[in-house]
Amino acid sequence: MYTPPHFKQDRAASLKFADERGFGTMCAFDGRKPVASSLPFYLSYADDGTPHAAFHVARHNPLIKLADGATSWLLAVNGPDAYVSPDWYVSPDQVPTWLYQSVHLTGPVRLLSDQELSAQVDTLSDKFENWLLPKKPWTSGKMTAGRLEAMKKGIVGLVMTVEEVEGSFKLNQHKSDADYAAIANALGDGDADAKQISSLMRQIRPQVFADDTNTLERSAP
Repeated sequence: MYTPPHFKQDRAASLKFADERGFGTMCAFDGRKPVASSLPFYLSYADDGTPHAAFHVARHNPLIKLADGATSWLLAVNGPDAYVSPDWYVSPDQVPTWLYQSVHLTGPVRLLSDQELSAQVDTLSDKFENWLLPKKPWTSGKMTAGRLEAMKKGIVGLVMTVEEVEGSFKLNQHKSDADYAAIANALGDGDADAKQISSLMRQIRPQVFADDTNTLERSAP
């Protein structure tokens, strides 16, 4: 991943982002062309701190034949992104750009045993069901006898041993306060992704927006 110093994230922040997203694109090379699948995953850690990304794919997915436990794959995890118009800057002579969050995890992938797959399915569903609290979480125990086992026959579990972690959060960190605030404010009127980028920018440099907060407080009834 090409990452200018302004946007580079440390290992801990990158892993935290990837784990919280829990969805990415797994990429491998079959010797002739790239092979990729978009999929959910979760991270776990070995006793020595090594991260592992656990996931599963359909039994006929071509990725399965490439999981030799030695060749590195790439898991690309992306967050919100937004286009930035040069017209929004305070400073002149700007160019169009795109703001985003992205993390790449790289490492070899191996197949899971049936027993490991069972634990993975439950862990993965638990992760995302907890996003829906206070809804009572769904569990595999709600399925009729034999149905879960039949469904599991159609998937194959895999796990990546993460050897390299790269993170790039391009959020205009290199811009002046005036330009930074102008872009964050413009994105705040955009779509859902643009609003998320605006919120992230405000969290990074809250002092730039202190006057906005004070103005709102003074105008409140």
